[in-house]
Amino acid sequence: MAVAVTVPAEPVRRVSARHFVRLKLRVMGNNFRGQGWRIAMFVVSLVGGLWFAAGGFLALAAPGLAGEPRYALMTAAFGGGLLVFGWLLLPLVFFGVDETLDPARFALLPLPRRTLVAGLFAAALVSVPVLAVLLAVSGLVVTAAALGGWPAGLVAAVGVVAGLLLCVAVSRAVTSAFATMLRSRRVRDLAAVLLAVVAALLGPLQIGVLAAVREADWDRLTGVAEVVGWTPFGAPWTVGVDVAEGRAWAVPVKLLITAVTIGVLLLWWSRSLESAMVGAASAAPAKGRRGPAGGAVAQLFPRALGWTRRDRFGALVAREARYWWRDARRRANLITIAVVGLFVPIMVNLGGSGFAANEEGFEFSGNSSPVLLSLSMLFVGVLASVTSANQFGFDGSAYAANVVAGVPGRLELRARMTAFSVYVVPMLGVVSVVIALVVGEPGWIGVAAGALLAAYGAGLAINGFVSVLGAYSLPETSNPFAMNTGAGMAKSLLTLLSMVGSAAAAMPMVVAAALLGDAWLWLALPLGAAYGLGAALLGSYLAGDVLDRRMPELLATVTPRR
Repeated sequence: MAVAVTVPAEPVRRVSARHFVRLKLRVMGNNFRGQGWRIAMFVVSLVGGLWFAAGGFLALAAPGLAGEPRYALMTAAFGGGLLVFGWLLLPLVFFGVDETLDPARFALLPLPRRTLVAGLFAAALVSVPVLAVLLAVSGLVVTAAALGGWPAGLVAAVGVVAGLLLCVAVSRAVTSAFATMLRSRRVRDLAAVLLAVVAALLGPLQIGVLAAVREADWDRLTGVAEVVGWTPFGAPWTVGVDVAEGRAWAVPVKLLITAVTIGVLLLWWSRSLESAMVGAASAAPAKGRRGPAGGAVAQLFPRALGWTRRDRFGALVAREARYWWRDARRRANLITIAVVGLFVPIMVNLGGSGFAANEEGFEFSGNSSPVLLSLSMLFVGVLASVTSANQFGFDGSAYAANVVAGVPGRLELRARMTAFSVYVVPMLGVVSVVIALVVGEPGWIGVAAGALLAAYGAGLAINGFVSVLGAYSLPETSNPFAMNTGAGMAKSLLTLLSMVGSAAAAMPMVVAAALLGDAWLWLALPLGAAYGLGAALLGSYLAGDVLDRRMPELLATVTPRR
């Protein structure tokens, strides 16, 4: 007679946010194991974050220590608002977001959306930037306690925590939503235009702020600070000052504004996160190719590259050009070049002393010069080229195909430079024409274009070495703004190293603009183009030899670790 034996089932553990935090810490520890350079980068980022946190703490605590409640309100409102705005914009343009826990890896697990969002949000709080911001904004607690005692300090501490949650929520929601948009080629142009418009508005805003500071109408600025304090940008940061000034009734209202904003952002993030995980951005139907059946090879070349040779060099250029157009991570970098390429020169050449206020508004005082224009163009050219500082990291494990095929290093780098320049050089041409027309000096177009091309070519040469010697892996995710833990600091250091070297290499263009006078208006464009082209070719020649010797090591470096 058979006897049925019942085995008690293991109790199912409920997944909570702490499991995601522990998982992130475990993944971070595994990434650091055997990677001395990652540990060094993390330590450097921690020290740098603490340094900036100390400066921010002193700036935010100064009004309270000085006993100035009016300045305390302006510091809390404007400083906190700029902090939230920075968390909104900077991940899109420069640094990206830490995505050690790739959301796509949770797609097949039976996790409710609420659990997934809460867990990923909690894991996002475990990072060096969050720690640095928390230490910096603690200065608001000191200010509130100095002005209103411990009750104001306690309320300010609650507001600081709420504001920090708001910063993290806005960065994750915006980057996730924008990543989903960039996966669809139908909306990439619209996204680029919207980002460019938003960034272009920063210049006039900065000019207006500088003019307002010169006028020093503190009563008006106090009124503006009060208005900002009732918006999500300033509400959590000003609650401590409100208690210190006897407006305790405003605290629950402002905290409610902050909580509702965080809730809306998390809801938005959950929607875009789910669509990114299941691949909601469907591919458009393939268009029929025209031409004879035997033209299959020709069809691999985009129309804009019809001039390329049908050989190994042309094939590499065509492949890279398609990647730059179709890969969301690369498109995000192209958008950054387009945005900053117009924003920085306008701010440098028209901002500061170049603008003056009068009864009718603002007017340009015409203080720009070929030297100042060359300096601003040098920065734009350097910034455009720095995108290629980790060009092999975009490929990841796909770079193995080039290693197996034995592509020579010089040929590889020349092809990558050519494909990248197909998109960047027209942008630089537009920037040089626009900035010369904006400053009212059409004759300076050659000066702007020459400085741009020289700096861009020198930057390609420097970044050829940087991309071979300092490459790092990128996470395998659909989010183009995602970074692995430790890679954010690596990206920052590589960017700084590349920009300093590229600027130094292109500095002769600025010296020539200062010494040659009017003659440089005619010589800048041909000499700048020749200088940039020669530097790029020399860089590909020298860095190509290094690449030939480091192909296996480079492949191992850029391959994501699972």
